[in-house]
Amino acid sequence: MSQNQPSLKWLSIVGLGEDGVSGFGDAAKQKVRAAEIVFGGKRHLALAAELITGKARAWPSPFEHGIEAVVGLRGQKNVCVLASGDPFLHGVGATLARHIDPAEMEVLPSPSAFSLAAARLGWPLHSTTTISLHGKVLDLIRPQLHHGQRILALTSDADGPAALALLLSDLGFGKSRLTVMEALGGSGEKITTQQASAFSLAGINPLNLVGIEVAADIGARILQLTPGLADDLFEHDGQITKREIRAATLSALAPRRGELLWDIGAGSGSVAIEWMLADPSLRAVAIETDPERSARIGRNAKACGVPDLEIVRGAAPAALAGLAPPDAIFIGGGGSDDGVLSAAIDALKPGGRLVANAVTLEMEALLLAKYRELGGDLIRIAVSRANPVGSMSGWRPAMPVTQWSWVKKWS
Repeated sequence: MSQNQPSLKWLSIVGLGEDGVSGFGDAAKQKVRAAEIVFGGKRHLALAAELITGKARAWPSPFEHGIEAVVGLRGQKNVCVLASGDPFLHGVGATLARHIDPAEMEVLPSPSAFSLAAARLGWPLHSTTTISLHGKVLDLIRPQLHHGQRILALTSDADGPAALALLLSDLGFGKSRLTVMEALGGSGEKITTQQASAFSLAGINPLNLVGIEVAADIGARILQLTPGLADDLFEHDGQITKREIRAATLSALAPRRGELLWDIGAGSGSVAIEWMLADPSLRAVAIETDPERSARIGRNAKACGVPDLEIVRGAAPAALAGLAPPDAIFIGGGGSDDGVLSAAIDALKPGGRLVANAVTLEMEALLLAKYRELGGDLIRIAVSRANPVGSMSGWRPAMPVTQWSWVKKWS
C-alpha cells in the first residue's frame, strides 16, 4: 500500500502509568500485542514487555528522529507508540498529531500524572494550575505564584523539588507547602509534604510531581494579572516605558492568542515581557542595539517568568531583516527615524497593530505626519505624581507621551 493511501488507524498511541500493563484495559492490551513495531521510552518498553510481540524501538536521541521514523511507517506497518499517562497532555500524542491525521490514530489514554496528583490531594483540576517544567527552566512558574493558588508542577528530575523550594523561598514564598509525589500509581509511590523554606527531602524518585499551596510573605515578588507592572519589578537604567504608559500601550497593542510582537528599541524589555505575560501562547522579539540593555532584557525576562523572549541585538531597520512577520509592533519614545517606522509599517501583517510612543518633539512630529497620512488614533498621555513640596505636597508632572496607534488594512 502506498504512503498516499494509508489504512485508517495504522497508528495506536497507548498511555500507561507506573502500574504498567496491570492498568491496561483489553483494548490497550490488544493494540500492543498486534503492533508490528512498538515505540516508547526504555521505561515504557520495559513496563509493557510482556505484551510486545513485534519489534520494540526505544526513542532515539534526538527525539525528533523517532518522530520521523514513526511518520515514515505511515501506511506500511501496524505501529504502536507507548506514552506516559495522557499522550495529549504535554505528551508525544500532541507532537505526532502535528504530522499525522488524527483519523489515522487510535488513542487510548491512561490517567495523567496531574489527574493522579489531583486525586491524591483532593484538588479540583479545573481550579488548579498545572504546569510542566520537564526539560524547561523553573522560571516559568513565576507568573503563577499568587497567594492561595494551588499549582501542580511536573519536574524534570530528582533535583527538581529542591530547586523549586529554593526558588519559592528566594521570591518570598517560603511559607508555601510543597507536596512531593513520587512514582504515582506505581508500587514505589510516596507522598511527602514540607514547607518550602525548610525543604530537606533527599533521594527523591526522578519521576515526581510537586503540589504547591502558595503562601506569600510580605514583600513577595508577585506578578499581577493586569498590564502595568510596577517599574521596580524591572531592572532598568531609566530607559523604560513607565507603568501607566505601559498599561495604555499594552491596551492599544491588544494582544490576541498566538500572536508575535516586535518591540523595537526595547530598552528594559518591559513591553515585550508584559505582552508575553498576557497569555502563554504569545511570543515577542525584543530588538535592542545596546549590549548592556540587551543583557538586562534577558535578566528581566527570566525574572518575570518569560525566559523564551527572543532578544535581537542590533539597530533597526537593519536588525529587522529575517525576523518572522509580526502581528503587532511597538516602537519606544526616544527615536525620530522615519526609516524605522516605515520599515515597521511594511513588515506588519495585514490586520496587525502598530503602536509608537513619542517623548521628543522630533518623534512627535513624525507621528503627527503618519497620523495625517495613514489615520489611526493619536492621543497624548500626561501623568503627574504627588511629591513633597516643603512641608506639603504638590503634583510633579512626568514627560507627556504622544501615542500613535494604527491598524494595517487588508489589501
